[in-house]
Amino acid sequence: MKFEKEFASQTVPEWREAYMNYKYLKTLLEQILVFRQRQPPENQAKRPKPSMSLKRKVSLLRAFSGLTNNSFIKHKEDEVIVVNAKQQVDEEQQGGECPNYQTVFLRSSEDGGDLDLVFFKRLDDEFNKVVRFYKTKVEEVVREAGELNNQMDALIALRIKVNNPSMEVTEEHQDHPKRLEDADEHKMASLEVLDRVKINATSETPRSTVRNVFNSLNVDLNYSRNELKNAQGKLKQAFLEFHEKLRLLKNYAFLNQMAFSKIMKKYDKITSRNASDVYLQMVEQSYLSQSEEVAKLIERVEAVFIKHFCKGDRQRAMNTLRLKSKREKHRVTFFVGVFFGCSLALVVAIITSIHARDLLQGEGHTKYMNTIFPLYSLFGFIVLHMLMYAGNIYFWVRYRVNYAFIFGFKQGTEMGFKQILLLTFGLSVLILAAVLSNLEMELDPETESYKAWTELLPLGLVIVVVLMTICPFNILYRTNRFFFLVCLWHCICAPLYMVTLPDFFLADQFTSQVQLLRNIQFYVCYYGWGDFKKRDATTCNESNIFEIISIVIAVVPYWIRVLQCIRRFCEGSDSTQAMNGLKYLSTIAAVVSRTIYIQRRGTSLKILAASTSGVATIFNTYWDVVMDWGLLCRNSENPWLRDKLILPNRSVYFLAMVLNVILRLAWMQTVLDFHEAPFLHRNALIAIVAILEIIRRGIWNFFRLENEHLNNVGKFRAVKSMPLPFSYENKDL
Repeated sequence: MKFEKEFASQTVPEWREAYMNYKYLKTLLEQILVFRQRQPPENQAKRPKPSMSLKRKVSLLRAFSGLTNNSFIKHKEDEVIVVNAKQQVDEEQQGGECPNYQTVFLRSSEDGGDLDLVFFKRLDDEFNKVVRFYKTKVEEVVREAGELNNQMDALIALRIKVNNPSMEVTEEHQDHPKRLEDADEHKMASLEVLDRVKINATSETPRSTVRNVFNSLNVDLNYSRNELKNAQGKLKQAFLEFHEKLRLLKNYAFLNQMAFSKIMKKYDKITSRNASDVYLQMVEQSYLSQSEEVAKLIERVEAVFIKHFCKGDRQRAMNTLRLKSKREKHRVTFFVGVFFGCSLALVVAIITSIHARDLLQGEGHTKYMNTIFPLYSLFGFIVLHMLMYAGNIYFWVRYRVNYAFIFGFKQGTEMGFKQILLLTFGLSVLILAAVLSNLEMELDPETESYKAWTELLPLGLVIVVVLMTICPFNILYRTNRFFFLVCLWHCICAPLYMVTLPDFFLADQFTSQVQLLRNIQFYVCYYGWGDFKKRDATTCNESNIFEIISIVIAVVPYWIRVLQCIRRFCEGSDSTQAMNGLKYLSTIAAVVSRTIYIQRRGTSLKILAASTSGVATIFNTYWDVVMDWGLLCRNSENPWLRDKLILPNRSVYFLAMVLNVILRLAWMQTVLDFHEAPFLHRNALIAIVAILEIIRRGIWNFFRLENEHLNNVGKFRAVKSMPLPFSYENKDL
């Protein structure tokens, strides 16, 4: 693999703007190469031959005191560059001094020297950018280490108080934690620290939410074991994220040093000069190479984690801190192909059976479309949504959108698009096999009913899917299933839980699966009160209660989003959530008016449904494109889009906006009285509209996460900010 691709693959996506722009520097070198190749042969013969060795000469590094403090090499006749370091005030670091490196090219009078000047000017800019960013991040982690020190003092004191409540702490009995600030410095774990701290009772659960409505978020300690357990869990997670940040910083410094080494050696090769020794000597003496804070902090964090969170078990601690990257399994690819092939074969068998037996013209066709088709279309919606999600993951990975970090997946447990396709095609095989068994359209002449076991197949599939989802055993991606169930529970209990991105992202998915929820309602009614043996759903379709529940079910996903918006607005995390909540209220009004119009008809209801649907469509479309996708920025670098784009072809964004508008208008078919077609059953038309909405949601998903990723990139946010368990009354401690 070429270094350019390797370098790009190992960079932290959220920090990509802070890395050296290796690709652009390589482009500048290619321009130098093209210029030199166009020179006449007699000019090429006069070029100096490259040095036989790129080893640094120790004698060149010696300088007279006071004469070359800011220069890394003495002037000689064979010199190519001289690098100077000038101290300047860095405003980003609150007045701190940061060296600014500047390279002087000594061969500018030669042919093509202006190209070399441009190269070294950009090289210096890139190096200064890297050093400034690295120094800023190092200072940031040092401050965080000090905060974690204070948290550890409080945790150890609380642990002593809980485990030995009557113990008088003396120097002989005190725990001596290894400090993050200095490995050789110990600090006594005095219980007096508990008098100056309070518990940060973040409202993450329904109980804490209700309690914090009436009380302060910071509560006094009650020295219980449950309190100790919660505090230790939060601090452990904070240490994991802090260690991950340190590892990213260490990798950042290493990759950039390697990149500068590669680009300088490439310059030497192209120009037949020996400039890399001087420049790389400067790189090695810079803060990027000489700083040891990150390496020391990594060692101290690991020592503290081993002692206080893993009971001295180093192997268990290292397995927790340094998670291994997930390996691609070939058997997953194999079974994806197997299940896909089986699905195609079953589709062919179903089509052949329908045409051979002329089932579409049979007497039971209408009953089949009114009963069995809605039952199986539920699984079709699930499969399509999973296919769209697999496609999202594929393009997120291809364009380096860090979806695992955005969703908050535990490192190494996120599912790739192949794993999603494996579950999708495996489920489709079961569904299509059941559909093939349910193609019988004719009644049994003796019993005047259908076979009971085939009629129960859809219900059996639902039970199987539910059992697979809640299965407690470590099979079928248990971590991901548990993550999904937790997010689902948070949606159901909204607004009692703190709203995170996975929670409202999942709730948004359900707003595009209203028809699926209605099909679940039909399942309950059909198998509970209908005569499924005779495919008779009259009890459901003609029931007023069923119609009312149908309206309520359609409103539920949007109402969940309204509650989530209220929660986020009350927390003050996002002031735009008030308008977002109004958007979902307008959608609720549109859904209710359209559903009532379908059930009751009437000119006034039609006008009401059309007006509410029009307002909701305009409101939702604007919010999708402008707020969720961040597009239609008039004065951006990319006109009518946004400053930063991930996709190389800008026309894709305009196409996505147009498709979003068109697919948004699909739900207007109800108020346009387009309910049936000559060649389509009414339920088939409803399914097609639902499919179009799922496709629109899949497109929305990609650009929504792209915008979130670019926000993280703009803030260089590559690690989650974890809530700490304690707060000090005196901030100077």
